[in-house]
Amino acid sequence: MLEYNEITPRKYIVLDGEPFEVLSSHVFRMQQRKPQNVTKLRNLMSGKVKERTFHVADKVEEAEIDSREIKYLYNNRGEYWFCEVDNPGKRFSFKSEAAGEQGKFLKPDSLVGLLTFNGKFVGLKLPIKAELKVTEAPPGVKGDTAKGGMKSVKVETGATLNTPLFINEGDIIRINTETGEYVERV
Repeated sequence: MLEYNEITPRKYIVLDGEPFEVLSSHVFRMQQRKPQNVTKLRNLMSGKVKERTFHVADKVEEAEIDSREIKYLYNNRGEYWFCEVDNPGKRFSFKSEAAGEQGKFLKPDSLVGLLTFNGKFVGLKLPIKAELKVTEAPPGVKGDTAKGGMKSVKVETGATLNTPLFINEGDIIRINTETGEYVERV
């Protein structure tokens, strides 16, 4: 059981019999009142995000999420195809909604974690950083810093993101898969 102040980001909890991932939490205390923990939770079954406030007396159960490594193969018609690491013949797929926002950073033959709760698939756990090749990048115009010195580029997986002006086509960049932001050029 977790106390109200132990409910922190990247933890998994059980509410109403369903698993939730804690996206953010903020413990604060107003004058003459007991502290509260205001959290944002994502339902791992449906993907919906909701806000919930936990008070000092509240306790929640920590979810037992099992993780095993699988290999990403390819995506086709809105489905992501995976296989077992040691047995490529055992293939299975998930809808693109199940992969979530991180699915756009999946690179063929990369290893990812498969998260399960009570034997049911609840999500994927990608490495925090991914290295991807830039396939399309408009030229960076010198002096074009009115927009903060950023430009939109497309990477090999098809995802688009904002990068600094010095990134060119063919560069390999490191991306934070949790936030979808550019980190550095490799």
